[in-house]
Amino acid sequence: HDFTVPKKEISMVPDMGKWKRSQAYADYMGFILTLNEGVKRKKFTCEYQVSETVEKLLAMLATLDRWIDETPPIDQPSRFGNKAYRTWYAKLDQEAEALVTAILPSERHDAAPEIAVYLKEAVGNSTRIDYGTGHEAAFAAFLCCLCKVGALRMEDQLAIIFKVFDKYLRVMHKLQKTYRMEPAGSQGVWGLDDFQFLPFIWGSSQLIDHPTLEPRHFVEEKVVNEYHQDYMFLECIKFINEMKTGPFAEHSNQLWNISAVPSWSKVNQGLIRMYKAECLEKFPVIQHFKFGSLLSIQPVKP
Repeated sequence: HDFTVPKKEISMVPDMGKWKRSQAYADYMGFILTLNEGVKRKKFTCEYQVSETVEKLLAMLATLDRWIDETPPIDQPSRFGNKAYRTWYAKLDQEAEALVTAILPSERHDAAPEIAVYLKEAVGNSTRIDYGTGHEAAFAAFLCCLCKVGALRMEDQLAIIFKVFDKYLRVMHKLQKTYRMEPAGSQGVWGLDDFQFLPFIWGSSQLIDHPTLEPRHFVEEKVVNEYHQDYMFLECIKFINEMKTGPFAEHSNQLWNISAVPSWSKVNQGLIRMYKAECLEKFPVIQHFKFGSLLSIQPVKP
C-alpha cells in the first residue's frame, strides 16, 4: 500500500459532488453509522474490551491534556482566542507523527505521515484559534484511518466511543475553555452546539428505548446531573449548562426543539440527517477536509 500525505481537493462549491460520490464520504459515513449501531442502548459503564491500541490512544490524549497544563493562557487585551493556544498547537504540529507512530503496529509505521495529518486537523485552527465540527470530523477520520490500517478492530467499537472519543471530547472542552476558542463557522443560536455534533448522534443512540429517560428530560438539570456519567448526550448538555447562562431555550434553541421529539430513535435519525445537511454537505466545512490513500477522493467503485 502506498500511503500519501492527505491534501485538500474541494476548492469550489461545484466540487461538492465529487466529495459526496467519493470513497472517503462512503467510508466516513459508514464508520459513523457502524459506531452508531454499536453503542445503541449501551451505557458508558457496560462491559467492553480495551485493547492495547486503545490504551495507546488514551495515553496520547493524556499527553495533549498535559501540554495544556504546561501552556497556561497569556495576558492579552482580547478576551477570546488566547494566543497561548498557538504555542500548544506548535508542540502538537512538531510531535504528531511521533505520537501516531507510537500508536501503530510496527509493520504499519509507514502510515504515520498520512494519519498524523488528521490528528493535527482535529484540534482546531491555530491561525483563527477556533474549533468546530470540521475539526471534530477530522478526529473521526483519524479513528477511521486507524481502523483501515488494522490498528483498531471491530471489537474496539465501544472503547472507541466510550474511552477514546470521550477522552478526546474532554480534552477539546478543556482547550475551548482554557484558550477561549471561537466556534468555527458557528450558526450561533441556530446551530446544534457551538463546537460538537457527533456526541449528540452517538449519545442519542445510547438512549434508544431507555425505560425512563425521554428526550423531554434532558433540559432538566437534575436529570443531567444524575445521568451524565452514563450517557454522552447528557455529558454534552452538562458542558453547555456550565458554559452558557440564561434560559436553555434561548442559548440552545435547536436542542430545545429536539427535546420535543417523542423518542430517542427519532432524535437519532433526525440528527444523522441534520449532520449530513449541516456539516457534511456544507462547502465551508468540507473545503478543509483532506484526502489521501486511506480516505480517497476517488469515486466509490460500483
